[in-house]
Amino acid sequence: MSTQIEKHIKELVAALPHSPGVYQFLNRTGVVIYVGKAKDLKRRVASYFIENNKHSAKVIVLVRQVVDIRHIVVDSEQDALLLENSLIKTLQPRYNILLKDDKTYPWIVIPRESFPRVLSTRHLVRDGSRYFGPYGSISTQRSLLEFIREVVPLRTCKLKLTAASIKAGKHSVCLQYHLGNCKAPCVGYQSEEEYGRTISLVESILKGDLRPVREWLETEMMRAAEELRFEAAEQYKQRLRSLVDYQSRSVIVSSKIVDCDVFSLLRDDDIAYCNYLSIRHGSMVAVQTIRLSIGVEATDEDLLSRAIEHIVDSMGISLAREVIVPVIPSAAILFDGVVFTIPKRGEKANLAEFSLRSARIYRAEMLKNMEIKNPERHTDRLMEAMRRELRLEHQPRHIECFDNSNLQGTNPVASCVVFRDGKPSKREYRHFNIKTVEGPDDFASMREIIGRRYSRLIAEGAELPDLIVVDGGKGQLSSAYAILQELGIADRVPIVGLAKRLEEIFYPNDPDPYYLSRTGEPLKVICHLRDEAHRFGITFHRQKRDKALIDSELKHIPTIGDKSLGLLLKHFKSVRAVREASYEELSAVVGNSRAKAILEYFSNKK
Repeated sequence: MSTQIEKHIKELVAALPHSPGVYQFLNRTGVVIYVGKAKDLKRRVASYFIENNKHSAKVIVLVRQVVDIRHIVVDSEQDALLLENSLIKTLQPRYNILLKDDKTYPWIVIPRESFPRVLSTRHLVRDGSRYFGPYGSISTQRSLLEFIREVVPLRTCKLKLTAASIKAGKHSVCLQYHLGNCKAPCVGYQSEEEYGRTISLVESILKGDLRPVREWLETEMMRAAEELRFEAAEQYKQRLRSLVDYQSRSVIVSSKIVDCDVFSLLRDDDIAYCNYLSIRHGSMVAVQTIRLSIGVEATDEDLLSRAIEHIVDSMGISLAREVIVPVIPSAAILFDGVVFTIPKRGEKANLAEFSLRSARIYRAEMLKNMEIKNPERHTDRLMEAMRRELRLEHQPRHIECFDNSNLQGTNPVASCVVFRDGKPSKREYRHFNIKTVEGPDDFASMREIIGRRYSRLIAEGAELPDLIVVDGGKGQLSSAYAILQELGIADRVPIVGLAKRLEEIFYPNDPDPYYLSRTGEPLKVICHLRDEAHRFGITFHRQKRDKALIDSELKHIPTIGDKSLGLLLKHFKSVRAVREASYEELSAVVGNSRAKAILEYFSNKK
């Protein structure tokens, strides 16, 4: 493997997420030679390229041929298993020999027949039968079938029931009827309408909608209790508790959605991302995300049209008759015979959301890749995005955020956290004890700490920040802005206030909030700022409050001065620990006489 390819592989592995998913290894010709699943994509893929790992000869040969890596992130390990199976059957990778057989995952089918049964199958036949699944393991499917047959009375026999055969009396009841597992529709004891309602309950379980069967079980449980059949009532109660354990469907594949394509669109200021999913025969067979440069006044409809045209041309594919999209593309008329739909709910909406999530993950990985390869370019891009989003004249390379912290007005403190190039600069963090304000007055407290902070920086000739962020909304912002005006720097340093809702910010002299993009990076930086200010302020407040409690208690003990108090605080951390300490432990810290005084003090208080 050449040095350039090794570097490329390392960069790809470094950008992988710690999430479940499927990975694909490609060779020099762009052919997928291996498909694998992982609970943690980053750890699993990285393990292939660790030299001291004891790999088999086959794996060593495989790794030598890898020049590129693709991956798809999914919600769970089971989804990864199902998607891996689907991709292997479609792509037939060279090194997935053991998975190239015709094995398919099990489904549950309700056949198209009179008084339908509920059966297991590995083959889908488009004959009007209803299919549910697939299931990641046969044991999961069997458990679900056993549960259904235990809860809902169904026939399991292979008789071909018809209205004529039942009326002619060609059938007779079997052991299952006497056991209570079947209501004997074969001899007319149960009508086809009543049996159909029973099948509806089964379908609700298989679809994950437990409300109908839950209501039915609750009704049966109450009826059994009223009839003093308490054992039966307890059985229904146990079945109610176990309903949730039998939801095993996956959004990766579907028996209802046969063939369709899915496109999603995610746009930033200058770049858009379009994700494409291909669903064939109910299984996902292809996934791709592309980037597009956004032109002047480009609409979402225009961008989506360009993306679809590019994907169709570059991949040499034909679109399915149904295409799921977030907006109708402007050039929809060019795609002859294709129906574009915008789903609002159901499985199609789930696929649209999965596609959009894949686009978001791809964007995050591209940005992380840029940060690894070219950190300066990444920082410039982030700072420029923040400048535009926050409507600033200059990039906010140096940001300071302030937050007040008090508990019912006691021990009021404040914190100042500093970010450089969008990252915390913890050595520049500062704590403030509120000195001039009594009681819980956040406005006056904010005025005090802003005044102290920037009057000192001005006096020292130190660098002023590019942006000041005040946590607290319009009131705190007004107080902070007023003191900046008094200091004569209000026109030199922009300031904004954070509302309770994270995406809302306020500007001085503007009563209406400005809404940040929920999907943009500037909001993430602002959230990080606020979280750091909260954490730093609360930590200092707790330390001060705990020290005050210890001071107020221990200072009443004779011979305990500030020095001894500091030693006790450092060693025992709390008054309770001092109270419960032994003579030997205390004397080792403050000496024999003070240890006796402490023990006597707490002994007299009992």
